[in-house]
Amino acid sequence: MLENLNRVPGLELKPFLRRKVNSFPYCGELSSQNPVMSKQEQILIIEPQNELKFVGPFSVPVTSFMKLTNPSEHSVCFKIKTTAPKKYCVRPNSGVLEPKKTVEIAVCLQPFEYDPSEKNKHKFMVQTMIAPEGEFNMDSLWKDVSPEKFMDSKLKCVFELPPPTETLQDATSSSNEEKPKRTGTTFRESPFPAQNPAAYQGELAKAASEVKFLREEESSLRQENFQLKEEILRLRRAAVNASSGTSAPVASMTTVAASPVTIPMFYLILAMGAVFFGIIIGKFILIGGRSKTGT
Repeated sequence: MLENLNRVPGLELKPFLRRKVNSFPYCGELSSQNPVMSKQEQILIIEPQNELKFVGPFSVPVTSFMKLTNPSEHSVCFKIKTTAPKKYCVRPNSGVLEPKKTVEIAVCLQPFEYDPSEKNKHKFMVQTMIAPEGEFNMDSLWKDVSPEKFMDSKLKCVFELPPPTETLQDATSSSNEEKPKRTGTTFRESPFPAQNPAAYQGELAKAASEVKFLREEESSLRQENFQLKEEILRLRRAAVNASSGTSAPVASMTTVAASPVTIPMFYLILAMGAVFFGIIIGKFILIGGRSKTGT
C-alpha cells in the first residue's frame, strides 16, 4: 500500500505518516491467511420470506401469521425475536420443529397510534439451529451453542391502512409525538404467553367458527328430536288403531261362543212347555173319557 502511495505524483509522505499507513490492515481482497466465516443458509422455509404485513386499523390488535416448514431430515430448534418486544405478542415464540412438519406462528400487534414513519423500523428475526441428539434444555441450548451454528432470517414489518371506505378515526397519527432514536437494530424475545389472549384475532375467528358450528349442530339435533317425537306419536297412533281393530273380532268371537250355550236352554224351556202342555191335554182327555163311560 505504501508503494502505491509513493507512486502518486506530487505526494510525499512524512516519516510519521509512513508509520501510520504501515500499521493499517489491508482491506482489499480476502486472503487465505484472513478467512471470514460464511453465514449458514437458513434450513427452514419461511412464509412470508421478507415482510410481515399488518393491515389496520391499529386501534385494535392486529394479527399476522408466519409459517415455518422443515423440509430436512433433522429436527430444528427455532426462536422468534423482534426489535419491539413490548408491541408484539408471539406464540409460539420458540420450539422444536420435527422433520417434514410445519408450524404456524401468530404475531399479534398491540394497539397503538399509527405513524407512517415507523412502518419499516420494526423487524423480526427467525433464529434456527439443528437440534442436538438426545434430551436437551431449550433455554440453556441457545446460550451454550456457538453463534456459528445459528441460522437466521430477518423480516421487516409493513403497516398498511385499510381501504378509505372503512373508519380510520382511531388510526390517525400524532405528528408532534417524539420518536425514540435508534442507533442500531437490537432483537429481543417477544413476551409469551400473550398479555391478552382474547385479543388474538385468529383465536377469535376460530372461536366464532366453532360457536357457529355448535349452533348448527344444536339446530340439527333439535330437528332430529322433533322428527323422533313425530315418529313416536305416529307409532302410538298406529298401535291404538291396531288395538281397536282387533277388539271387534274378539267381541264377535265371544258372541259366537256364547250362542251354543243359549240354544240348549231355549230348547229345554220349549221341551218343558211341551211336557206341561201334553200333561194338561192328557188330563182333559182322561176326564172326557170317564164322563162318556158314566153315561
